[in-house]
Amino acid sequence: AVEKRMAESQDPEELKRAWVGWHAIGAPMRQRYARMVELGNAGARGLGYTDVGALWRSNYDMPPDDFAKEEDRLWEQLKPLYLSLHAYVRGQLRKKYGKNLVPADGPIPAHLLGNIWSQEWNNVYSLMDSPKPSDSYDLTKTLLERKTDARRMVKYGENFFVSLGFAPLPPTFWERSLFTKPTDREVVCHASAWDVDSKEDLRIKMCIQIREEDFRTIHHELGHNFYQRAYMHQPPLFQSSANDGFHEAVGDTIALSVTPEYLKKIGLIETVPPASGDIDYLLQQALEKVAFLPFGLLVDKWRWEVFSGQVKPENYNQAWWELRRKYQGVAPPVERTEADFDAGAKYHVPANVPYARYFLARILQFQ
Repeated sequence: AVEKRMAESQDPEELKRAWVGWHAIGAPMRQRYARMVELGNAGARGLGYTDVGALWRSNYDMPPDDFAKEEDRLWEQLKPLYLSLHAYVRGQLRKKYGKNLVPADGPIPAHLLGNIWSQEWNNVYSLMDSPKPSDSYDLTKTLLERKTDARRMVKYGENFFVSLGFAPLPPTFWERSLFTKPTDREVVCHASAWDVDSKEDLRIKMCIQIREEDFRTIHHELGHNFYQRAYMHQPPLFQSSANDGFHEAVGDTIALSVTPEYLKKIGLIETVPPASGDIDYLLQQALEKVAFLPFGLLVDKWRWEVFSGQVKPENYNQAWWELRRKYQGVAPPVERTEADFDAGAKYHVPANVPYARYFLARILQFQ
């Protein structure tokens, strides 16, 4: 619900209330997170690593410190493109919200970028003054007009993979997956793909909303499932990807195929926008994929500093926002203190899911 509010509202006060309300969930877990860091580091040392961060970085066929340097090298290559996008978007938001709210230079207020974490900016596309092609389309509107339900959304994704020659998903996928948010209990709505028995018990877990973003996410998650099934006949040690970033890249690369040509082929749009609309289409891609890069980098940079002891519990929030300003160029809409724990409001942090995989997945798309 809060994602939907952040995506659709253009009322800065409403956006600020949603942002502050969501980030309030982090504070109560602060002490428990610090304790989890202690326990995790004890386990990592028992395995011969200096800390959890070094353990995570050891999975990339190079010394842990070399992996951190490699990430920095890759970021420096794409940083100029991100800075140009940042400057453009800041100028467009300044036109919309005024000079008192959006500065002419410096960080962008985090609540104005259409996403609760400011990690992807595609939801502010409508505020950009790029020339819209005459045959532009609104996939969300089309899906809603056709009364597309969650199961049909997933069917579109399955049909894509079947068209590539893969076998359809097993009947148990449709019986055991979670497509919509239950009304009788709380669930984690963060989209994920599951390979329960390392054979045919494949599932996705999503609280699907009928919108373009979820249409793409479904293709991404099914990329995990079809990849999982492709290596199920391998010995157990090889029933995985080359690294976790590669697994994410498979899904992300598949999602790149959700092009206007593909949408026309499956009957969701009637006309492919002309070549004159390519710049506008690329802007939409940049708002989603280029905008994500620094966030994909900094989440684990913060955790590596926490795990190593460079950042102490009493400085969690200060260090978080220093990285967000440095890499993303965003600032909180209200003053933050060490009474807050804003990193905890990002699912992957309390769930202890490494995040470098997502940065690598996006980087692989640029190669």
